[in-house]
Amino acid sequence: MNMEADRDPAAATGDRPGLSMRERLSAMLERGVDAFGGWNARRFLRELQQVLDPAVSEVEGGRRAAAVAEEYARATPQQRRACWLLMSEHFSPDVSAIQAAHAAYQAARGSEDESRAEVRLRRAFTAPRTRLLQRFSAYPGGVRFLVDLRAELLPHLARDKRLIALDDELQELFSTWFDVGFLELRRISWDSPASLVEKLIRYEAVHDIRSWADAKNRLDEDRRCYGFFHPRLPDEPLIFVEVALLHDMARSITPLLDEQAPAADLTRAHTAIFYSISNTQAGLRGVSFGDSLIKRVVETLRTEFAQLKVFATLSPIPGLRRWVDQQAPALLRATPARLRQALERELGAPLAPDAAALLKALDGVATLDERSAARRWLLAVAARYLGRELADDGRPLDGVARFHLGNGARIEQLNWLADPSPKGLRQSWGLMVNYLYDLRRLDRHRAQLAQGKPPMSHAVQALQTDLL
Repeated sequence: MNMEADRDPAAATGDRPGLSMRERLSAMLERGVDAFGGWNARRFLRELQQVLDPAVSEVEGGRRAAAVAEEYARATPQQRRACWLLMSEHFSPDVSAIQAAHAAYQAARGSEDESRAEVRLRRAFTAPRTRLLQRFSAYPGGVRFLVDLRAELLPHLARDKRLIALDDELQELFSTWFDVGFLELRRISWDSPASLVEKLIRYEAVHDIRSWADAKNRLDEDRRCYGFFHPRLPDEPLIFVEVALLHDMARSITPLLDEQAPAADLTRAHTAIFYSISNTQAGLRGVSFGDSLIKRVVETLRTEFAQLKVFATLSPIPGLRRWVDQQAPALLRATPARLRQALERELGAPLAPDAAALLKALDGVATLDERSAARRWLLAVAARYLGRELADDGRPLDGVARFHLGNGARIEQLNWLADPSPKGLRQSWGLMVNYLYDLRRLDRHRAQLAQGKPPMSHAVQALQTDLL
């Protein structure tokens, strides 16, 4: 066995500049290099080819794929990476076939054969890898296998670009297989199987569920929890949302998580607050469920509670503190003289260009009263971050804002010290935001966002006046 290859499978593939994917792979196989440790590379490649064999039925192809998956489950991390390389590089499109099909298409332009030539060109671009992955989906545990494989593969993409094609192929397939038309919306309640409630506890990504009592509180009579489920993963919520039914807009997460708080009177509930949305499957990254989930849940809630008029979130601002730390000097320069003077009086010293003293003062956010200049400055900065700071693609910098504003919501209200937990303070000094889903204006708000103008209430707009 080549021990160097065992340490790094990529080295065993003849990975030298100028070599194509197929040439690198062929070099490995021809040299008899065992990049799989305990596996034989040729044998494993042959097993993958047998899965793909067009002469066998879908059932037989699925059976062979299941056997490969069993072998993969016993593999080491290094061996699994080598498996990804085989799947990515050996089963890539045939370049010569693409070139021939493209030439035929160019020659057929404007003739009656153009459409047929287009079909041949599209088929030439389809990698054998696509069919290989489809064969894995044919056995009962195959979809679960592929989702887990991608979850394991994702962290390696940054340092091994050869895996990008395999990742993209998986994402494209998942976008089809997990289309919302194939998903079932199910309510998760305290009466659901214990195994499902356990998954709720495990997958909660916004506000950690601390105990079974905490879980019970979130599934109480004045709460609703819904998840999307797929027929091939029947016991796994792909995404779920937790909802509180209240009399008015929630300004803090604390009462919602208070296990001792009495249940709200549902007869007076006019507002549905979405306070936690969690994706559960890392392998489905890039596959969007959230927009459809919220719409389906709104429809379900309106059927059950006709009096509900307001649908909004109580959301974290996870990127705020990191952004402020990076932009503090520029933000300080954009601060009007009058507010700068108020900050200096409050801090008892001139403001340094790096704003270090101001940032340190914000660590005592819980002690800042409503008249505090530091509080005013932070609210103005947060309003600017959510409502004006856009990425290169024109979408909001903050991931949560990007999601809700992309769905047509509006920035409705900033809430001071709404999440005093260590996580909330670490992310945003405890600030949270309400995004309002005005069902009559969702399309209008999306159009605003497309123009680079995130929609926001007059109250949030007014906060920005404290910055230039």
